[in-house]
Amino acid sequence: MNNFDNDEKELLDSFERNEWRSVKDLKKRKLELEESARATIRKDKRVNIRISERDLKELQKIALKEGLPYQTLISSILHKYINKTQAE
Repeated sequence: MNNFDNDEKELLDSFERNEWRSVKDLKKRKLELEESARATIRKDKRVNIRISERDLKELQKIALKEGLPYQTLISSILHKYINKTQAE
């Protein structure tokens, strides 16, 4: 019995429709993707910003609910915004 979630079903359906293509130079592509992933998670720059005390307190509350440091939440929000903007 297959208990696939929606994402898994979509992937399987896509594979069965022959929508997947082999990568020509798999080793090279893997290295490119690995470097991209490392660059994404690397935090090598520091930024100072000024925000209202109220906004900071709200960010801290949200971060506490999510179980992560508020700086990480701010970084995540910025990252999502940048990627959304670039996709448009």
